[in-house]
Parts: sequence; structure tokens; C-alpha cells
Amino acid sequence: MRDPSSLKQQFLKKWILGLQVCGSGKQNMSILERKKAIELSADIALASTRDGRTCWSRALIANASKHDDNKVLVQHLLAPESERLKNASIGLAMDNKRVRCKKILKRSCCIKRVRKSEPQVVLAKSIAKRMVNRRTQVLKSLVPGGEFMDDISLIEETLDYIESLRAQVDVMRTLAKATELVNGK
Repeated sequence: MRDPSSLKQQFLKKWILGLQVCGSGKQNMSILERKKAIELSADIALASTRDGRTCWSRALIANASKHDDNKVLVQHLLAPESERLKNASIGLAMDNKRVRCKKILKRSCCIKRVRKSEPQVVLAKSIAKRMVNRRTQVLKSLVPGGEFMDDISLIEETLDYIESLRAQVDVMRTLAKATELVNGK
């Protein structure tokens, strides 16, 4: 884990650069376009602060790079490390196929037999297992790139993603307070 203050400083620098790139593209932006530009620049800035070392950051960069409109922003924010990160995000998809194949093989080889003498214990275990699986699927849908991760790496990535999101929220709150002070509200 990184020092939160250096993470916040790096995020703020990259976010401001992203906002400048988005703002220089169009002069008359609608509110919806501004919202999307702010969100996109914040996501790319957050992902670039992790230098592509995490699956979620590579997934955010890969998702943003899919659209032609976003490529300019991604290139500006990731200038020196862009090729390495793009190649890493492409390799991410190939690694995930291998993980899925291993999971299918593992499931097909494991046939469990249920004892008739312990129906309540087995029932409780199966209910608990279903609940864990359901919650894991929800978590995989929340973390960028989570659908391709195994359970252990999903937890590690989720913790790192939460830490980064907290830093992002702190920076945005500080910026909002500073704006309120400047505007005199």
C-alpha cells in the first residue's frame, strides 16, 4: 500500500491535466458532456496513479481506450507509460481465459458426495456457499476487471481499489471546499 498523501497529490496532478485536455477539446460543452469529461478524466487519472500494477487500473484504461473520443485523453495522461500499460491490458484478457479454463477443469473433476446422516450441516454449508458466491459475483461486477479475477486476487484488488477511491473522494472534497471558499459561499 502507498502513502495516501502522495497518492492524492499524484491523482490531483493527473486529474487537472486530464481536465485541461478535456476542456481544450470543446468550448461549448453541455452539462452532460462536462460530467462525462470529469468522470473519465478522474477514472483515467486514478488508474494511471497505479501505473498499471493492478488489474482494476488496467481494466479502467482498457475500457477508456475502446472509444475513439477517449484515446486522446488516455494518451496525454499515460504518455510515457502508455505502451506498457496498453500491452499489459491486452495481456490481461489472455490471462483471464487461462484462469477460466482452470476453473472449468477444476469444477468438472470435483464431484462431491453428500452424506445422508448430516443433512442439516450440509444444507447450512450449501446455503452459506451460495451466499458467498452471490456476494462474490456482486463484488466482481463492482471492481473494474473483477469478472476475470479469482477470489483471492479479487479481495486484494478490491482493497487497493477502495484505497484509491477514498483518495479520489478526499481530493474532490478538498477541491469542492476550496471552490466554495473562493466563491464566498
